[in-house]
Amino acid sequence: MSPAARRQIHLGAHFPGVNATTVWRDPRAGSQVDFSSFEHLARTAERGLMDFFFLAEGLRLREQRGKIYDLDVVGRPDTLTVLNSLASVTTHLGLAGTINATFNEAAEVARQFASLDHLSGGRAAWNVVTSSDAFTGENFRRGGYLAHADRYVRAGELLDLARKFWDSWAEDALVADPETGVFARGISPVEHHGAQFDVRGTGLLPRSPQGHPVLFQAGDSGDGREFGATYADAIFTMHGTLEAGRRFTADMRSRAVRHGRSGDDLRILPGATFVLGDTEDEARENARAIRFQQVGPEQAVAFLEQVWGRDLTGFDPDGPLPAEDPDPTSTIAQGRTRFPRDPVEVAREWRDLAAAKGWNARELVIEVSGRQQFVGTPEQVAAEMDAYVQADACDGFILVPHLTPTGLDEFVEEVVPLLQERGSYRTEYTGTTLRDHLGLKHPHATGTVRATA
Repeated sequence: MSPAARRQIHLGAHFPGVNATTVWRDPRAGSQVDFSSFEHLARTAERGLMDFFFLAEGLRLREQRGKIYDLDVVGRPDTLTVLNSLASVTTHLGLAGTINATFNEAAEVARQFASLDHLSGGRAAWNVVTSSDAFTGENFRRGGYLAHADRYVRAGELLDLARKFWDSWAEDALVADPETGVFARGISPVEHHGAQFDVRGTGLLPRSPQGHPVLFQAGDSGDGREFGATYADAIFTMHGTLEAGRRFTADMRSRAVRHGRSGDDLRILPGATFVLGDTEDEARENARAIRFQQVGPEQAVAFLEQVWGRDLTGFDPDGPLPAEDPDPTSTIAQGRTRFPRDPVEVAREWRDLAAAKGWNARELVIEVSGRQQFVGTPEQVAAEMDAYVQADACDGFILVPHLTPTGLDEFVEEVVPLLQERGSYRTEYTGTTLRDHLGLKHPHATGTVRATA
């Protein structure tokens, strides 16, 4: 395949957050709160010509056995505050933030992302997530009010309403008269009467440079896939292997077509970790050392508690798995996604696997809890990533480094130039907006609409 015909790789940088990937005990690890950490990762991503910087979000601190779960990083600044601050220290990098569609109002979120899009010159993206978790809902006035079956119903209605606000100013819109409140030509009142929202109002900002921010989505259930195929521009997925990626990508593109879109309207971007070494053996040794840092003895016990649903205080993670079966009715862990399969069946499978491999409990956890990694020399990692994209297993990757904030530096210095040599990655930014970087259609004509008196 000639360089001109090669599919181009899209890359995003995920700021390490509340997950088992982040190694916070490493002496090189920095603050999860100080702005310099966010700035370092964002500047590194922009130096590597990446499409966007990605922030996850948490609406309540996780708990286990009735206490704050502090083995992950806990606590971080507000997503939109961080992204708006990063807009001032970057010039091209997209700025993607996770904001919950369950516990927020359409007019407010529409204004927040339109503001980010204006202030960044068209670089805003919204990762739309949902929640029916009553534990999380206790932090909000309406509490855990939303039935699980309704979470995507509300999210879809919220997005429909947000789009009305984003589209309510025409290109030649004028500001309302401050004395009379009468709307001048070009500004349409927003009126919506639905099951989740009953709203009559107006958008507070002119149309932003992208028209709408880029929409990300990450749900993998049947409803989640349908929602993504209907609304999303980009899908954040955990389908890490090449064959699983090809099946997922084909499924999402076909769903998009069924919803009247083109399959090329979606960018499929799995999360990915990477470990580099001067040789393949060195890279594998590095990867093993990192996994043992990520899953220390305390993390191994806590992980087993979440599956077993039992207090395992005093359990030896260097010994065999717990002899008793899990309690499938337990709520020992709060604020975490429940294990998707019958925990009793999982425990039996893990015992068989540990016996076959000779693993103790911690080694078993390390194996079953790890995500897909690209491990090897820079040349091997570049070639394997390129192979995924050329095979249409994905359109690129959201890179999740294990160190804050310097974990991306090595990739930018050693892998990015090799991707460029292969003709699969840009050598300069050629557009100004995130939609330009991702090769996505603009919902409206580009350009900032300016209000006049």
